[in-house]
Amino acid sequence: MYLEAHTYRQPPLTALLMNHRRFTTGNRAFTYPLFLKCRSRSSSRILLVSRPVTGVVQEEADDEPPVVVRIVALVGKGAVSPLKSATWEEVMRHTAKRLKWVDDGYEMLVFTDNQCICDDATTILSELRHTDLLIIVAVLDEEPVKWIQANSTDIPNIICFGSSPNLENKLGGSYVHKESNTNFLTKFVQSNQPSTQQVVHTVTEAWERYNSDDIRFCLLVVINAYIRPVPILQNLRAKGFSTLNCMVKNCGPQILNCLLDPNCRKALECLNKCSPVDQKYNCLNLDAEIPDKPYIPPMDKFRGKDLCYETAEDLFVGWLGKLDWSWRVVAGQNPAYDQFPCQYQLFYRGKAKGSFWYEPVFQVKTLEGKMVWRRRKYRVKRGDVPGTFYFSVLDNGVVSNEFWTIVDVSDDFSWGLFYYRGAARVAGQSYTGAVLVSPDGSYPSEKERGKLGTALETCGIEEWELYMVDNCSCQEPPLGIPGGSRLHSIIDV
Repeated sequence: MYLEAHTYRQPPLTALLMNHRRFTTGNRAFTYPLFLKCRSRSSSRILLVSRPVTGVVQEEADDEPPVVVRIVALVGKGAVSPLKSATWEEVMRHTAKRLKWVDDGYEMLVFTDNQCICDDATTILSELRHTDLLIIVAVLDEEPVKWIQANSTDIPNIICFGSSPNLENKLGGSYVHKESNTNFLTKFVQSNQPSTQQVVHTVTEAWERYNSDDIRFCLLVVINAYIRPVPILQNLRAKGFSTLNCMVKNCGPQILNCLLDPNCRKALECLNKCSPVDQKYNCLNLDAEIPDKPYIPPMDKFRGKDLCYETAEDLFVGWLGKLDWSWRVVAGQNPAYDQFPCQYQLFYRGKAKGSFWYEPVFQVKTLEGKMVWRRRKYRVKRGDVPGTFYFSVLDNGVVSNEFWTIVDVSDDFSWGLFYYRGAARVAGQSYTGAVLVSPDGSYPSEKERGKLGTALETCGIEEWELYMVDNCSCQEPPLGIPGGSRLHSIIDV
C-alpha cells in the first residue's frame, strides 16, 4: 500500500474509548506520531514525532469497560515478505502477538486468501462483520479479491499493501480513491484534507521500512486516528504559543547561533518536516515511561552454577582484557538502534566500590556523508534479580533510563543476547529492543543456532526480525577505559 489521501469525509460521531473515558470525533485536534531516526546514540531509537489529526475529547463515565479493537489480516498464501524471506503469514501472526504488548484490548486474527474461497469460510465472515480494521497483504488472485470486495463493504477501515489494484482502501468509513497501480505498492491521489493525508503518509513511510516495529506502528496509527486513541502515541503534541515562548526564553541565543551555522541549519531543514523535540527545558511537557511489556526473564545459571550479581557483571565485561572491547554487536531487534555501523561495547567496574559502567563506541554518518566515531557513557546499577540492570545516560540534555536483561551467554563466550526496555522522559520516547553480540561481530555458528533460537523465543523475537550491523569497515575505533578500572571478578574468559 502506498497511501496518498484523496478526499476525507468526516465520519459520523463515532464513539471512541480509552482508559475508561469516551472520545468523540470532532473539530479539535489531537496528535499522532511520525517516526524519526536520530543520529545521537542515546536517541538512536525511533522517535515518535507528532502531527495533528482531527479529534476532540469528551469525558463520560469512568466505569465503562475499554473498547476491544478487532483487526483481521488477510494475506496471500505463501507470499514472501522482504523480511529475510519470512512469509507474510508469519510476519502478521507475529505482529498480532506484539500488538498485545501495547494493549491487551487489541485482538488480531490472521487468515490466508485461500481460506476465503474454501467451502467453509464462515469463521472469516463472522470476524469481518465485527472487525474495525482489515489489513490486506499480497492478495493478488482474482477469486479471493472478488470475495473480499463482496464481503468488506461495511468495514470502516481497510488498508492494502502489495495487493490487487481492484481492492480499495478505506479510512474512517470513507474510501481513499487511488490512481492506477504503477509499482508494487498502490498509489493514491493526494488530498487537500491534511488529517487523512498525514495519516496515510505516515503509514506508507513506516510500512516501506519493512521491519516488525514499523509494521506494528502502521496499525497503531490507524487505530489511533480512526478507532480509539493509543496512549503511547499521545506523548508528543505542540502546546501552541507557550511552546514557542518557552523555546525562545530558554534557548534564544542557541536558536540564533544554529540558524547562522551552516551544518546546524542543514539539520534544522531536515527536522523541519517533523515537529521539534526539545530537550533540557521540555517545552512540550512530554513524558514517557519504560514499557512494562514484555517481561523477559534473565538467565538463571551460567556454566551450571546459579547466576549471581558478580557473575552477571562479568558476562557484560565479556572479552575485555583479552581484547580491547567487551563485545561487538552482530545484530539487533530495533533497526533505529542498530543501523549504526561498527558497534563496540565496553563494560567495566569503576574505581568506586560497586560502580559499573557501559560505554558503547559506534560510527554515525554526518549530513555530508562522512563517517565519524561517537561514544557514550552509561551508569549501570544492579536490578532486583541477578542478570537485570538499570542503565542511565545523559546525552545532549536528555536523560535516558533503560532496563537491561542478560537473556543468555554461551558457556564459551562465543555469543550473548541482551534485551532492553527504555525511555527518555522529556523527549517523549519509549522503546524496546535486543542486541546479539559476539567477540568479533560475526554471527553465531550453526551449532549454536538451537540455543540462540531458544533465547530469541524467550524475548518474543523471530530471527528474521534481527537487523544486521555493518561491521565491514571499522578502522581505529576510539576504545580504552579509564585508568584504575577493574574487569572480571569471578569468571575467567
